[in-house]
Amino acid sequence: QVQLVESGGGLVQPGGSLRLSCSLSGDNTHFYTMGWYRQAPSKTREEVAFINRFGVTTYTDSVKGRFTISRDSAKNTVYLQMTRLKPEDTAVYVCNADSGGLSYLKGPYWGQGTQVTVSS
Repeated sequence: QVQLVESGGGLVQPGGSLRLSCSLSGDNTHFYTMGWYRQAPSKTREEVAFINRFGVTTYTDSVKGRFTISRDSAKNTVYLQMTRLKPEDTAVYVCNADSGGLSYLKGPYWGQGTQVTVSS
């Protein structure tokens, strides 16, 4: 079992920055592929960024060059650094832990989400 707790959301002006954190607890957390998803009102959930256990990252096109996902295994925390934020980035951001196909891991696991609002 893995528990995820997000933090760091809030209100920011267009062009500003925020850093989201996802704190992990449980077994084998460093083996999980970690991801950030977001869901805006009246829209479907969207993949944002992923980082696997080797540190390889992927991003959806709309955030490439603006967002950076990273993980600190010593702190059991995954981060999403968001820069040059746009109003269309407004959404609830949710942290996810996925087994990445490793048979000895369970999941997927989801956090409760944190609201990010980009508005002047």
